[in-house]
Amino acid sequence: MTSDAAVFDAAALHRLVEVLMERGYRVVGPTLRDNAIVLDELESAGDLPRGWGVDVAPGQYRLRRRDDDAAFGHSSGPQSWKQFLHPPRRRLWSGDRDGTPESFGGPEPDPPRYAFLGVRGCDLAAIATLDRVLGRGQYPDTSFVRRHRQIFVVAVNCTEPGGLCFCASMGTGPAAGPGYDLALTERVDADAVRYLVEVGTPEGADVLAAVPHRPADDAEAASARADVAAASERMGRQMPDTDLRDLLISSRESPQWEEVASRCLTCGNCTMVCPTCYCTSTEDVSDLTGQHAERWQNWASCYEFDFTFVHGGGSVRQSGASRYRHWLTHKLGTWHDQFDMSGCVGCGRCIAWCPTGIDITEEMNKMARDD
Repeated sequence: MTSDAAVFDAAALHRLVEVLMERGYRVVGPTLRDNAIVLDELESAGDLPRGWGVDVAPGQYRLRRRDDDAAFGHSSGPQSWKQFLHPPRRRLWSGDRDGTPESFGGPEPDPPRYAFLGVRGCDLAAIATLDRVLGRGQYPDTSFVRRHRQIFVVAVNCTEPGGLCFCASMGTGPAAGPGYDLALTERVDADAVRYLVEVGTPEGADVLAAVPHRPADDAEAASARADVAAASERMGRQMPDTDLRDLLISSRESPQWEEVASRCLTCGNCTMVCPTCYCTSTEDVSDLTGQHAERWQNWASCYEFDFTFVHGGGSVRQSGASRYRHWLTHKLGTWHDQFDMSGCVGCGRCIAWCPTGIDITEEMNKMARDD
């Protein structure tokens, strides 16, 4: 939090959304739907889940009414921003049987210009992770690059971590790191809701200039900074304070893998809700006449039995234990070898949305104790 931060109120938050829409952005943020706080396109700031929080535990997620009007007083829901940058299903190619140039699908249309409102520190780190994996490799995913290049990010510093959050031990929160255009810290008083605003880019400064605001005084900036710092001490979970990559290498033959496998359904929920899992498969489909064909890219999971299928040899990882070990070892270990960073940002989604309540932090702490 810098001393030149600004302050605006709830009415100005409405104006912020309007300004972004006027500039051609489709504003996406948290909203209430189907008994969960999900990410969806907003028509106005009135769609934000003001006055709603969540209670989370392994395998559990419940909405609850708050006793104030906080718009961002909740932890991660079942969705992440990945779906807008790396869609779960995308057509790659289409064509007709006659083979004429006119019969083939043209280039992918321009993606929407998204403004992401309410991006937490963990999810901001996840966007940076996806950019490292999909956008900055030897063969960049051009669809991701085009989508990522156009986003405007309004981050939110966390002051109330959820029961499954462990971003502090992963170094990704609760304060939003680099990558935002504007960053908000929500301050709920007895009479009003106000927002401390930090500017991260010239584009962010330009948008803020169109929104009613005033400079923050030193006391307001210091208080907001203290609230965020205090949140790091109230995390619901924590990874062991050790080199996780080395721990996983030394635990390769641990009997714990089989114990986890006895509870794991290999359903892939953890990979679907994870904000950094990026694996895909391709599927060719045709119409009933055989005159038209398309190729689609779909999200895939390393928990799927056929994920490692090799022609003529079957699947490489046939047991649930081997598939769970691969996922966890890659996420926290060999991701460092591939991308010089961890694949986990500490959002806790994989714990909340596991049907049997398997807790990634609990499993790692067990290994650390047994090591």
